[in-house]
Amino acid sequence: MNRSRCLLAVAALAAGCTSTPQPSGAPERPADVRTRVLSLLPPTLADRAGWAQDLQVAFSALNLEPSVEQLCAAIAVAEQESGLRADPPVPRLGEIARRELDERAERAGVPRLAVAAALVLPSPDGRSWNERIAAVKTEHELSDLYEELIDRLPLGRRFLASRNPVRTGGPMQVSVAFAERQAERGYPYPMKGSVRDEVFTRRGGLYFGVAHLLEYEAPYDALIYRYADFNAGRWASRNAAFQNALAAVTGIPLVPDGDLLPPDAGRDTPPGATETAARSLASRLGLDADDIRRDLARGEGPGFEGSRLWQRVFTLAERQGRTLPRAALPRITLEGPKIQRKLTTEWFARRVEERQRRCVARADSPE
Repeated sequence: MNRSRCLLAVAALAAGCTSTPQPSGAPERPADVRTRVLSLLPPTLADRAGWAQDLQVAFSALNLEPSVEQLCAAIAVAEQESGLRADPPVPRLGEIARRELDERAERAGVPRLAVAAALVLPSPDGRSWNERIAAVKTEHELSDLYEELIDRLPLGRRFLASRNPVRTGGPMQVSVAFAERQAERGYPYPMKGSVRDEVFTRRGGLYFGVAHLLEYEAPYDALIYRYADFNAGRWASRNAAFQNALAAVTGIPLVPDGDLLPPDAGRDTPPGATETAARSLASRLGLDADDIRRDLARGEGPGFEGSRLWQRVFTLAERQGRTLPRAALPRITLEGPKIQRKLTTEWFARRVEERQRRCVARADSPE
């Protein structure tokens, strides 16, 4: 696994401290933070002052240190995800949306002919639903259209089950579900509509995206692992390192994808590959099956690296004579209706890392 190497020595030093540094001493004046952000944003970006304002508010509200490195991390993710656009256009979105409707209808047992018949009906603006779907350019437009379709068409309620299939949005392509959980802890702006609506705004998308990227503790020595986590899920890089260590001890091949248990695993869920490998070491670890399941469940949150399972697996692995990294880029192939070519979480993380380096370099060479 390659470590992040910054082009600038000062950036490398600061980037190593990635346990979400908090402000120390007197807080900086908002105007000073905005000035710093302006020096980091691409010079050709439209409404740079507005972006600077929204980023400054996000860092202040989340009590995050507005360092050059952390500000550039947020800017780099937004640049990678949306080209620094609040509601970016998606190529062939109407076609993708229409195919998604057919697939969801099929899973719900709704005949395609019935879907086709419903979508040729006129919608409230006079166009057919098909025409409106074909015309959408952004996820915000599509999300609003889905909400209207669910509300107006009984057939839509049946196969969409009152669940809008647009699950991410905004300049950082943050999950709507994450934003809804985050908003329960507070939100620095008056809520004009739903949390979903706020995700598609620049201010809301940046606030929730920065929270997802930086507002959690993780045992990382480089920001690249946060970029991977942003794509794969919090703590995925930490968990992938554990899977690598477990594979080294057992000799059992494991895909280091960061998923330690099957989705929604309960007490009676059969063990997956990682749990099975860990159970094969039960006697050497001094842990039983319940202990192992309990510790693996901690992989969904902070502190797994303090568990007996983590510590004992790494102790066994390092008896082979070398120190193993405590973070690794997860090996995941990205999938989804918007993805048209083979991409991976590592590809995403390294692209963001490159953008963050260029952003940090702008701090030393202002306009």
